[in-house]
Amino acid sequence: MPVSYDTPEVLDRREGPYGEVVLRRHGGLLQIIANGCFLMDTSDGRSERLLVDAALTVLDGRPAPHVLIGGLGVGFSLAHAAADPRWGRVTVVERERAVIDWHLDGPLADISRPALADPRTAIVEADLIDYVNETSDTFDALCLDIDNGPAWTVTEGNDGLYSPAGLASCARLLRPGGVLAVWSAQPSPKFEGTLGNAGFQQVRTEEIPVARGVPDVVHLAVRPG
Repeated sequence: MPVSYDTPEVLDRREGPYGEVVLRRHGGLLQIIANGCFLMDTSDGRSERLLVDAALTVLDGRPAPHVLIGGLGVGFSLAHAAADPRWGRVTVVERERAVIDWHLDGPLADISRPALADPRTAIVEADLIDYVNETSDTFDALCLDIDNGPAWTVTEGNDGLYSPAGLASCARLLRPGGVLAVWSAQPSPKFEGTLGNAGFQQVRTEEIPVARGVPDVVHLAVRPG
Protein backbone atom coordinates (compact mmCIF):
# COMPACT_ATOMS: atom_id res chain seq x y z
CA MET A 1 0.00 0.00 0.00
CA PRO A 2 1.46 3.42 -0.94
CA VAL A 3 2.29 5.81 1.88
CA SER A 4 0.28 9.06 1.87
CA TYR A 5 1.98 12.31 2.84
CA ASP A 6 0.23 15.59 3.61
CA THR A 7 1.07 18.30 1.12
CA PRO A 8 1.49 21.76 2.65
CA GLU A 9 -1.23 24.21 1.62
CA VAL A 10 -0.02 27.73 0.81
CA LEU A 11 -2.34 30.23 2.50
CA ASP A 12 -0.50 33.40 1.46
CA ARG A 13 2.63 34.20 -0.48
CA ARG A 14 4.11 37.69 -0.69
CA GLU A 15 7.21 39.40 -1.97
CA GLY A 16 8.49 41.59 0.82
CA PRO A 17 11.45 43.97 1.04
CA TYR A 18 13.74 41.07 1.98
CA GLY A 19 12.39 38.42 -0.36
CA GLU A 20 9.51 35.98 -0.39
CA VAL A 21 7.53 35.13 2.73
CA VAL A 22 4.99 32.32 2.79
CA LEU A 23 2.37 31.21 5.28
CA ARG A 24 1.29 27.63 4.79
CA ARG A 25 -0.73 24.99 6.58
CA HIS A 26 0.74 21.51 6.98
CA GLY A 27 -1.71 19.20 8.67
CA GLY A 28 -2.74 21.00 11.82
CA LEU A 29 0.28 23.33 11.83
CA LEU A 30 0.83 26.82 10.46
CA GLN A 31 4.34 27.44 9.11
CA ILE A 32 6.28 30.57 8.11
CA ILE A 33 8.81 30.17 5.29
CA ALA A 34 11.20 32.95 4.21
CA ASN A 35 13.03 32.66 0.89
CA GLY A 36 12.50 28.91 0.99
CA CYS A 37 13.94 28.59 4.52
CA PHE A 38 11.72 27.18 7.25
CA LEU A 39 11.53 29.66 10.13
CA MET A 40 8.94 28.41 12.62
CA ASP A 41 5.60 26.76 13.09
CA THR A 42 2.83 26.43 15.64
CA SER A 43 3.86 22.96 16.83
CA ASP A 44 5.14 23.82 20.29
CA GLY A 45 6.28 27.26 21.42
CA ARG A 46 8.16 26.13 24.54
CA SER A 47 11.39 27.81 23.53
CA GLU A 48 9.62 31.06 22.53
CA ARG A 49 7.94 31.17 25.93
CA LEU A 50 11.20 30.40 27.72
CA LEU A 51 12.80 33.30 25.86
CA VAL A 52 10.39 35.66 27.62
CA ASP A 53 10.30 33.90 31.00
CA ALA A 54 14.08 33.64 31.30
CA ALA A 55 14.44 37.38 30.70
CA LEU A 56 11.81 38.17 33.33
CA THR A 57 13.48 35.86 35.85
CA VAL A 58 16.81 37.65 35.41
CA LEU A 59 15.08 40.99 36.08
CA ASP A 60 14.21 39.58 39.53
CA GLY A 61 11.10 41.53 40.45
CA ARG A 62 11.84 44.81 38.69
CA PRO A 63 8.49 46.67 38.67
CA ALA A 64 6.59 46.96 35.36
CA PRO A 65 9.53 46.23 33.04
CA HIS A 66 9.37 47.10 29.35
CA VAL A 67 10.25 44.24 26.99
CA LEU A 68 11.19 44.51 23.33
CA ILE A 69 10.43 41.35 21.34
CA GLY A 70 12.39 41.18 18.11
CA GLY A 71 10.33 39.24 15.58
CA LEU A 72 6.59 38.57 15.72
CA GLY A 73 6.80 35.12 14.14
CA VAL A 74 3.80 32.95 14.91
CA GLY A 75 3.11 35.05 18.02
CA PHE A 76 4.07 32.70 20.86
CA SER A 77 6.48 35.15 22.54
CA LEU A 78 4.06 38.06 22.27
CA ALA A 79 1.09 36.05 23.53
CA HIS A 80 3.08 34.71 26.47
CA ALA A 81 4.44 38.13 27.47
CA ALA A 82 1.04 39.82 27.26
CA ALA A 83 -0.51 37.04 29.36
CA ASP A 84 1.86 37.90 32.22
CA PRO A 85 0.72 40.99 34.17
CA ARG A 86 4.25 41.57 35.48
CA TRP A 87 5.33 43.09 32.17
CA GLY A 88 4.57 46.80 32.09
CA ARG A 89 4.89 47.25 28.32
CA VAL A 90 5.42 44.87 25.41
CA THR A 91 6.84 46.24 22.15
CA VAL A 92 7.23 43.95 19.14
CA VAL A 93 9.38 44.88 16.14
CA GLU A 94 8.53 43.03 12.91
CA ARG A 95 9.87 43.93 9.47
CA GLU A 96 7.47 41.88 7.31
CA ARG A 97 4.09 43.51 6.70
CA ALA A 98 2.73 40.11 5.69
CA VAL A 99 3.47 38.63 9.12
CA ILE A 100 1.73 41.53 10.86
CA ASP A 101 -1.31 41.12 8.61
CA TRP A 102 -1.50 37.38 9.32
CA HIS A 103 -1.87 38.30 12.99
CA LEU A 104 -4.23 41.23 12.59
CA ASP A 105 -6.84 39.53 10.42
CA GLY A 106 -5.35 36.28 9.18
CA PRO A 107 -4.84 32.68 10.28
CA LEU A 108 -2.46 33.59 13.14
CA ALA A 109 -4.97 35.91 14.82
CA ASP A 110 -6.20 33.12 17.10
CA ILE A 111 -2.77 33.09 18.78
CA SER A 112 -2.23 36.82 19.13
CA ARG A 113 -5.70 38.40 19.34
CA PRO A 114 -5.79 38.89 23.15
CA ALA A 115 -2.23 40.23 23.15
CA LEU A 116 -2.89 42.70 20.35
CA ALA A 117 -5.95 43.98 22.20
CA ASP A 118 -3.89 44.57 25.35
CA PRO A 119 -3.13 48.30 25.84
CA ARG A 120 0.40 47.42 26.96
CA THR A 121 1.19 46.01 23.51
CA ALA A 122 2.65 47.98 20.60
CA ILE A 123 3.64 46.63 17.17
CA VAL A 124 6.38 48.47 15.27
CA GLU A 125 6.82 47.71 11.59
CA ALA A 126 10.57 48.09 11.10
CA ASP A 127 13.76 46.18 10.47
CA LEU A 128 15.11 45.28 13.90
CA ILE A 129 18.67 46.24 12.94
CA ASP A 130 17.54 49.73 11.92
CA TYR A 131 15.34 50.05 14.98
CA VAL A 132 18.09 49.08 17.39
CA ASN A 133 20.45 51.59 15.81
CA GLU A 134 17.97 54.46 15.58
CA THR A 135 15.44 54.37 18.43
CA SER A 136 15.74 56.55 21.49
CA ASP A 137 13.55 54.19 23.54
CA THR A 138 15.07 52.10 26.30
CA PHE A 139 14.02 48.71 27.63
CA ASP A 140 14.49 46.39 30.56
CA ALA A 141 14.68 43.31 28.33
CA LEU A 142 15.41 42.54 24.69
CA CYS A 143 14.06 39.16 23.56
CA LEU A 144 15.34 38.53 20.04
CA ASP A 145 14.05 35.78 17.76
CA ILE A 146 14.56 36.94 14.18
CA ASP A 147 16.90 34.19 12.97
CA ASN A 148 17.58 30.52 13.47
CA GLY A 149 20.53 31.66 15.58
CA PRO A 150 23.60 33.91 15.53
CA ALA A 151 25.31 31.58 13.05
CA TRP A 152 22.21 30.86 10.94
CA THR A 153 20.62 34.14 9.89
CA VAL A 154 17.58 34.55 7.67
CA THR A 155 19.19 37.35 5.65
CA GLU A 156 22.84 38.27 5.36
CA GLY A 157 22.36 41.71 6.87
CA ASN A 158 21.22 40.22 10.15
CA ASP A 159 24.81 39.12 10.88
CA GLY A 160 25.54 42.59 12.19
CA LEU A 161 23.14 42.21 15.10
CA TYR A 162 25.37 39.54 16.66
CA SER A 163 28.63 41.39 16.04
CA PRO A 164 30.39 43.51 18.67
CA ALA A 165 28.90 46.66 17.11
CA GLY A 166 25.41 45.19 17.04
CA LEU A 167 25.65 44.04 20.63
CA ALA A 168 26.87 47.50 21.64
CA SER A 169 23.68 48.91 20.09
CA CYS A 170 21.63 46.39 22.05
CA ALA A 171 23.39 47.40 25.24
CA ARG A 172 22.60 51.06 24.50
CA LEU A 173 18.88 50.22 24.46
CA LEU A 174 19.02 48.36 27.76
CA ARG A 175 18.58 50.09 31.07
CA PRO A 176 21.22 49.29 33.70
CA GLY A 177 20.83 45.68 34.78
CA GLY A 178 18.66 44.94 31.75
CA VAL A 179 18.80 41.56 30.05
CA LEU A 180 19.45 40.46 26.48
CA ALA A 181 17.88 37.11 25.51
CA VAL A 182 18.61 35.61 22.07
CA TRP A 183 16.87 32.50 20.72
CA SER A 184 18.92 29.99 18.72
CA ALA A 185 18.28 26.62 17.10
CA GLN A 186 21.63 25.41 18.42
CA PRO A 187 24.21 26.35 21.08
CA SER A 188 26.94 28.81 20.11
CA PRO A 189 29.97 29.01 22.43
CA LYS A 190 31.44 31.57 20.03
CA PHE A 191 28.47 33.87 20.54
CA GLU A 192 28.78 33.46 24.31
CA GLY A 193 32.34 34.71 23.98
CA THR A 194 31.25 37.65 21.85
CA LEU A 195 28.68 38.64 24.49
CA GLY A 196 31.33 38.61 27.19
CA ASN A 197 33.77 40.58 25.06
CA ALA A 198 31.03 43.15 24.38
CA GLY A 199 30.85 43.89 28.10
CA PHE A 200 27.80 41.83 29.07
CA GLN A 201 27.84 39.98 32.37
CA GLN A 202 26.16 36.80 33.69
CA VAL A 203 26.39 35.24 30.22
CA ARG A 204 24.79 31.80 30.12
CA THR A 205 22.82 29.48 27.86
CA GLU A 206 19.60 27.65 28.69
CA GLU A 207 18.73 24.55 26.67
CA ILE A 208 15.21 23.56 25.63
CA PRO A 209 14.88 19.86 24.71
CA VAL A 210 13.28 19.09 21.36
CA ALA A 211 11.79 15.86 20.03
CA ARG A 212 14.77 15.15 17.80
CA GLY A 213 18.19 16.65 17.27
CA VAL A 214 20.17 19.37 19.04
CA PRO A 215 18.24 21.30 21.74
CA ASP A 216 17.03 24.83 21.08
CA VAL A 217 18.73 27.38 23.32
CA VAL A 218 18.29 30.85 24.76
CA HIS A 219 21.46 32.92 25.23
CA LEU A 220 21.17 35.29 28.20
CA ALA A 221 23.35 38.25 29.14
CA VAL A 222 23.00 41.24 31.46
CA ARG A 223 24.05 44.83 30.91
CA PRO A 224 26.13 46.01 33.89
CA GLY A 225 24.71 48.74 36.03
